[in-house]
Amino acid sequence: MSVNPLASKIAAPYARALYDLTVEQNMMHQVTADFQNLDVFFAKTPDLTKYLSNPLISSEEKEEILTKTLKPQINKETFKFLMVLVNRGRINLLQTVIARYLELVYETASIKIIEVYTAFGFTNLQKHTLIKKLKELTNAREIRLIINVDPTLIGGFLIKTNSKVIDFTIKNQLQKLSKHLDSVLEI
Repeated sequence: MSVNPLASKIAAPYARALYDLTVEQNMMHQVTADFQNLDVFFAKTPDLTKYLSNPLISSEEKEEILTKTLKPQINKETFKFLMVLVNRGRINLLQTVIARYLELVYETASIKIIEVYTAFGFTNLQKHTLIKKLKELTNAREIRLIINVDPTLIGGFLIKTNSKVIDFTIKNQLQKLSKHLDSVLEI
């Protein structure tokens, strides 16, 4: 979820232009579905991402690989947009553009993306309970959780939204206790 600020600044107008086009032409659902699928696809194919980001590879070669791998799988307008990015030398920003575009869509639909770090994976019941509570707290219509398992947290979980961090981890509690004891004992 963390994005390079410069890449984000460059990608924002592309994401906004695509968003405006999809709203105007009433095809937001198709493009959004394509971008959600592409987001997962590129996360699972880091070699393709490196290939597309390589400045030594020509635009024609990048067009060819995208045509072979993605054209039959995605909407015509989504593919045209990918070709615009290739032709303008911005295909390396595709994942950032996807993230920014999805942020715009989710904001419009009152969907909040919340990152959760936990020592152990959640059960379905725990996920549903957390989502229900987060909906109440944020007044969002829908919550999308990004769950990251980090065993160094020992236990508990940490919640990150755009503006807040809520830390319920045992690691954090132990650090606070350690600081408190250091200040009290001063040995």
